[in-house]
Amino acid sequence: MAPSPLGIPKSRARQLMAASIGNVVEWYDWYAYTFLATYFSAQIFPESTGNSLVPLLSSFAVFAVGFFMRPLGGLLVGAFADRYGRKAAMTFTIVLMGVGSLIVGLTPTYEAAGLLAPVILTLARLVQGLSVGGEFAAATTFLVESAPEGRRGLFSSFQYVSTTIGQLLASGLAAVLATSLAEADMDSYGWRIPFVVGAVLSLVGLWIRKGADETSAVAEEIQRGEAERPKMFEFLKHHPRSAATIVGITIAGTVAYYTWTSFLPTYAQITVDFDEADSLQIGTISLVFFMILQPLLGMLSDRVGRRPMLITFGVGFLVLPVPLLGLLTDAYASLLVVQLVGMVFLGCFTSISAAVNSELFPTRVRAAGAGFPYSLTVALFGGTAPLIGTALQEADNPGLFPWYMSALALISTLVYVFVLKETKGRPLS
Repeated sequence: MAPSPLGIPKSRARQLMAASIGNVVEWYDWYAYTFLATYFSAQIFPESTGNSLVPLLSSFAVFAVGFFMRPLGGLLVGAFADRYGRKAAMTFTIVLMGVGSLIVGLTPTYEAAGLLAPVILTLARLVQGLSVGGEFAAATTFLVESAPEGRRGLFSSFQYVSTTIGQLLASGLAAVLATSLAEADMDSYGWRIPFVVGAVLSLVGLWIRKGADETSAVAEEIQRGEAERPKMFEFLKHHPRSAATIVGITIAGTVAYYTWTSFLPTYAQITVDFDEADSLQIGTISLVFFMILQPLLGMLSDRVGRRPMLITFGVGFLVLPVPLLGLLTDAYASLLVVQLVGMVFLGCFTSISAAVNSELFPTRVRAAGAGFPYSLTVALFGGTAPLIGTALQEADNPGLFPWYMSALALISTLVYVFVLKETKGRPLS
């Protein structure tokens, strides 16, 4: 049976797989870079080169480029998805992912190419950052538009299911290589293997996405000349309240996400001298738990609504960060309990954020409208959370970090209670 004129897909499972595979590859690549940077950074960014641009490029590549490019990706690819369709945009982002990953895997060392080596790696991060922002804009709208009536929360939850799978694959492959190869082999060629694998995975994703169905009827009308193309910032001109609402919705969620899924093990190490190996193990256990929670909480939101879920998250992270992080000790159970409890409340945000963001905009500007303000907020607040936590520790004020999280949670909770209207039953078209 062919898709209907409204874009109802032939296979919901194929749609889920098509959207999820890009997220898996995207975040696999993103975290592979993080896990393997210790092996290649000295080869590409040597400390003493006689060239002052090298340490500058190092800082730029590792800390700034990826997050800087994400809002731009959300805007440009989002606008492309609104004009030419979600499927075309998702094809573009997964190719971009593969190219970025392959560039990293083939980056020459500083000894072989001089200043060209850090420049190439910086360009690769530009490509990866652009694809991350673009993937969110295109894939999340595609996911939600593919959902049957009354199941948008469930479909939305696969955004973070696939993100977590990518993170676990990256950490797992990095760990296998690090334990099976000699350190000299890891330094010379072992670190390149995961990035080549990422490029191959993107080809698999491209094949899967080719069989997906377009979900934007408006984009199809634009291609037939029956509707005018949306302008780049049309979503902001005609829907400024929705764009501002996404910023308010996301501020607390993105800081909580990067803290609980990435930074908390490090925070435990620098504040209570927690064992590094144990903290990484607990982080992995927590990620698996977090992944399992997503579809359950997504289905719950399809019953009770989006606002109750977000209010639960907001109040939880308004009240809990200070006492929870205050309970951290060097005991194994301490970090495990803190991480798992936080994941339950965090899941009330992550499982439905794609649905809420998409439900705030009409089809015509949905990808750019949801993608740009979300990616901008993530870059400003989520990407800086580990930096702020570490800086407060270095200033001998680590106890201020949970208060910072609670303050942002207060802002978002006020948005959930007084600004956001229930979107669960809102027609997408």
